[in-house]
Amino acid sequence: MRPHIRSSPLHQRGFTLVELIMVIVIMGVIGGVVAVFMRSPIDAYFDSARRAALTDVADTAVRRMARDLRKALPNSIRVTTLAPSLVPNCLEFIPTRTGGRYRKANLTAGDGTALDFTVADTQFNMLGDNPASPADQQIQVDDVVAVYNLGIAGASAYLGNNTALITAVAPASLPAVGETAITIAQTVPFPLESGSNRFHVIPKEEQVVAYVCTGGNLHRTVITGSFVSNCPATGPILAAHVQNCTFNYSGSDLQRNGLVQIDLRISSDNETISLYQEVHVNNSP
Repeated sequence: MRPHIRSSPLHQRGFTLVELIMVIVIMGVIGGVVAVFMRSPIDAYFDSARRAALTDVADTAVRRMARDLRKALPNSIRVTTLAPSLVPNCLEFIPTRTGGRYRKANLTAGDGTALDFTVADTQFNMLGDNPASPADQQIQVDDVVAVYNLGIAGASAYLGNNTALITAVAPASLPAVGETAITIAQTVPFPLESGSNRFHVIPKEEQVVAYVCTGGNLHRTVITGSFVSNCPATGPILAAHVQNCTFNYSGSDLQRNGLVQIDLRISSDNETISLYQEVHVNNSP
């Protein structure tokens, strides 16, 4: 009987170089096959994420414009075509802080509580308590009053025909309980009375707001201290990668609301998102 001889570690065999190369080749083939099947879902994921980001940017921009437009002074919306664009790519309007009704008749003869359209009246009572309104809707000194804005010569806030600077706001004296006394700087009378005794208040912080599409960006411009504008210098960027934007406004009929049409297209990495929005705005002064 032969004795069992234990093998030395020097005599143990491992993988040969050929076997290792074969394993590497096989793993490469398997990895390539897996990559082919995995590529489409991964590309689809990144494409969906890119589309979602573009949609979010476009939707946020359109919603911001719609929110601003609903506070626009009646008949102050206008669109302009800026070169080299062939479509209206500039939208501007005069925003409002709040509105109210002015007293049409004096409480007592000659007390000056009513708004007089025959003279350059400098004080009138608003029907309502200004401090009772939300803070962002309270009338402030240096705001501007606009009465019966028609957006035409002789009754246009852009031309200053029917506006006056507010110099003081205070609770009205007795017996006008619950009313607010508004003092204004006016050198000529307001040209036209409002059929419903209404007035609007333009905030001192924003007297003209403009949305301008230029250089592949959508800008929001705020003008303070002046109503002279036809979409001038651009402001902060609201949306980038703008391929095209078109604004249209129809609102010449005072019997119904005006309509603003917004068409916005944003592109990135061969992806294009188109968003169309219609905004109904109050057109009755």
